[in-house]
Amino acid sequence: MSENKFSQIRRLLIAILLLNWGVAVAKMVYGHITNSVSMFADGVHSLSDGSSNIIGLIGIGVAARPRDVGHPYGHRKYETLASMAIAVALFLVAFRLLSNSVHKLIHQELIVPEATVLSFVVMGITLLVNVWVVRYEMKKGRELNSDFLIADSLHTGSDILASVMVVVSLISVRLGLPIIDVIAGMIIALLIGYVGVGILRDTSRVLTDYAVINSQDINEALSDLKDVVGCHRIRTRGRADDIHVDLHITVDRNMTVGKSHDLATVIEKRIREKFQGVTDVMVHIEPA
Repeated sequence: MSENKFSQIRRLLIAILLLNWGVAVAKMVYGHITNSVSMFADGVHSLSDGSSNIIGLIGIGVAARPRDVGHPYGHRKYETLASMAIAVALFLVAFRLLSNSVHKLIHQELIVPEATVLSFVVMGITLLVNVWVVRYEMKKGRELNSDFLIADSLHTGSDILASVMVVVSLISVRLGLPIIDVIAGMIIALLIGYVGVGILRDTSRVLTDYAVINSQDINEALSDLKDVVGCHRIRTRGRADDIHVDLHITVDRNMTVGKSHDLATVIEKRIREKFQGVTDVMVHIEPA
């Protein structure tokens, strides 16, 4: 990922951070005024969106650094670590909201919230903002191969689901069923935890060197090279924008060193052309 792309991600995160904080303040303040547990919980969730943006800015700042002696493969996995930090933050928020909601339900600490017209207006505006943020951030995440932007968009996506639950709880209050407000808070917490599990699963694959490209696809990509007798021990790892490929190639045992080197160069070029995101190819030549 070029420095220009890292700059694009930083600018995007700053803009989204300001939007998330604005949404969070609106929900938390009005949720507190109207005693709406679900709206306040949704505001806390939006606040965690802002916190994840700060984590992302730090992670992207480190990931943008060039390779050095201590990090010969670069620093790009720091972006993945930042994505994992989002999952941890989501788990903490989910646990806090769930425990508070359960406590209120068990001890019957139910304060009937106010479901005013302004409540629906606040939720409607913040919901539209979140929908725009999710669509734009997911689009840019895919364009820039940024797992953090994709994870962060999923984080904000859970906020949309939470906001829908808040609207449902406000309607239930108008119908005389205030307990639904607390139950909605519990469902929001579970949704947040579910999103965290998904992010943790995807980031752990990068950090544990899960195979990125199917070895059979690489075999097929090299099948028309007449000097390649066989291809085995194919290994791939890394992020979608920083894939490392190792493979062993068998050739005619009488092939010269120079020709073997040229063949390895052709193989490396072929793999880079066929598979987007490949940044390093290590070819080991063996006699057939």
